[in-house]
Amino acid sequence: MQPPGAAPQKLALPNIKYLVAVASGKGGVGKSTVSANLALALHTQGRSVGIMDADIYGPSIPTMLGVNNVDPSRAERPRISSERKILPHVAHELSVISIGFFLDEDAAVVWRGPMLHKALTQFLDDVAWGQLDYLLLDMPPGTGDAQLALAQTAPVTGALVVTTPQDVSLSVARRGMQMFRQVNVPVLGVVENMSYFVGDDGKRYDIFCHGGGQKLAAEAQVPFLGDLPIDPKVSECGDAGEPVVTKYPQSPIAKAYLVLATAVDETLKKMQPAKELPGLTL
Repeated sequence: MQPPGAAPQKLALPNIKYLVAVASGKGGVGKSTVSANLALALHTQGRSVGIMDADIYGPSIPTMLGVNNVDPSRAERPRISSERKILPHVAHELSVISIGFFLDEDAAVVWRGPMLHKALTQFLDDVAWGQLDYLLLDMPPGTGDAQLALAQTAPVTGALVVTTPQDVSLSVARRGMQMFRQVNVPVLGVVENMSYFVGDDGKRYDIFCHGGGQKLAAEAQVPFLGDLPIDPKVSECGDAGEPVVTKYPQSPIAKAYLVLATAVDETLKKMQPAKELPGLTL
């Protein structure tokens, strides 16, 4: 037993090289889209990759990767191995687990914190992930139970903060970064999603302003890992269960994800032992 007041002992996940949280304090910035396409970009570059859908209340990874798209009511539940481990689904050559695989269509998850904590711990420790270079954690919005549970129990290598250019998104992303700072999870860098749009005329349009992600990264003294354009194909492909990196590998958006994957990989290779982030102005 641990002595009273001792920090929880973190899970040992020796077969996973990098455990990366894809996060933001705000919903609607495209964390799940970034998680799915970044995972496929890393896989394209020869990495073995898994995705853990940590958004227990609003899982979207099964839809984005096409696992339950044919008939959710008949979707095969994950099987159990002879070692009593949950076998993840394999989609687009990624190992994937989500609470969505265990629910009936349109079922709501009405859980308090302890049940959420238990589910996330099981997804990490009771799933037969095998040998992975990357396990991406698609985080829910906010800075609540899920984030604290994972920070306390999982050996998270670092967090990738996703934002959009608007001030309202940036202000909430700052709070997300502060949360990771407080629980001693390094912030790997910032990604600006929905950064710009390229019209049929070939011109670039900064619909939601531009440069907010770079400003946030500079303020926090962490790398700015790249910006991702708006492309209607992204949502179309996500709804169809075939992410844009797979469906349109030569598109500008797919190439932007490959650049992001390279930046994330290089950042992790150079990362020094965690040190405190400078204070952020809220």
